[in-house]
Amino acid sequence: MTTRTTQTSDAPKQRPQDSRAVALWLFACAGMVLAMVVIGGVTRLTGSGLSMVEWRPVYGFLPPLSGEAWQRVFDLYRASPQYLEVNAGMTLDAFRGIFWWEYVHRLWGRLIGLVFFLPFLWFLIRGRVRGVLAVKLLGLFVLGGAQGILGWYMVKSGLVDVPEVSQYRLAAHLSLAFLIYGLLVWTGLSLFYPQRMSIGDARHRQTRQLALMALGLIAITTVSGAFVAGTDAGLIFNTFPLMEGRLIPPGYFETLAAPFEDHGTIQFHHRLLALTGFALAVAVWWRSRWLALIPRARRAANILLTTALLQVALGISTLLLVVPVHLAACHQAGAMVLFTAIIWFVFELRPPVAR
Repeated sequence: MTTRTTQTSDAPKQRPQDSRAVALWLFACAGMVLAMVVIGGVTRLTGSGLSMVEWRPVYGFLPPLSGEAWQRVFDLYRASPQYLEVNAGMTLDAFRGIFWWEYVHRLWGRLIGLVFFLPFLWFLIRGRVRGVLAVKLLGLFVLGGAQGILGWYMVKSGLVDVPEVSQYRLAAHLSLAFLIYGLLVWTGLSLFYPQRMSIGDARHRQTRQLALMALGLIAITTVSGAFVAGTDAGLIFNTFPLMEGRLIPPGYFETLAAPFEDHGTIQFHHRLLALTGFALAVAVWWRSRWLALIPRARRAANILLTTALLQVALGISTLLLVVPVHLAACHQAGAMVLFTAIIWFVFELRPPVAR
């Protein structure tokens, strides 16, 4: 069978220099979102997420600047469930240690909004984004605003009665972050590499379908990881491959809510999803070896394999060492890098535009 390769463009009708400038800006925003997810992970791992008990989206960008201001926010915290049930007797100096992580997390979110909105406004006024692209970018800005509101909605769940945020709201918050990140990466790629490689080979289509399955499974695994984090399910069954000598944990799926609330069930499902996703990523890479790919697509496939191997190693190490902060943060960053790699490979195997 012969492979027919042609190049077609699906980029908006823009000057190449405009498209590349906009793409680089979107990649920078995506990098900031990746950092935001990692900062958010560290914030949760250090128990800092509930240290700021008020939300001031307009005036809250400045930290406490005086002893009186510090005492005010500390007094607010001392009335919260986390202080009363977990950190009773905490000193002001110790409070500052957890406060700064949450403050940086919120400040970084505001910076992302500025880094996105101001260049978008400039590109729009200068006519460097227009039409459908302008609408897409405006939609991304709206999603970013919704993410900020959802973040506070998540935090509020830990300020009433039980000093833990809802794992459901945490999963929604992380899922929206990954959606925004994925859209930024995909839009940036479509502007930076507007030419499609139109492949007349069934093997390419089959490999792309397999890659799409891997993309979906990696996304689902990420959501399941949010439930692991939200319930601290990684702090039990710290053995691998068995769970304290068992293939399936005790009490597995005893109730319909178990996949979202029972710690053993949540961890088991995350393991199963992660290993299945890893197998799919390896299968995608293996099939790609027999395809006629341009060097860039070949590089994406190799990065996918490398990242999948690294992510599995990070996940197992994090589990066995009982979730140390530095490894857990790397594992969360690895999830985003793996997500990036599979998006990039799916992008490179886009089908030709219908004529």
